[in-house]
Amino acid sequence: MNATVSILTEIPETLHECLKDYLQQHPEWDENRVLTAAVSLFLLQNADGDRRVAQVYLETLFRYH
Repeated sequence: MNATVSILTEIPETLHECLKDYLQQHPEWDENRVLTAAVSLFLLQNADGDRRVAQVYLETLFRYH
């Protein structure tokens, strides 16, 4: 992946608890990786199909970087 940008966002407590549980069970993932995968998948499904987004999604899932 190329350069990264930090964001600060609020999520519902329920999602945060589920995310913490998931990360405890899957130590190869971290919050940044999960959120990057989620945002890129959302954009793949709902935006104009930019190939760069697909590349980020695949790199995030398969840890290519």
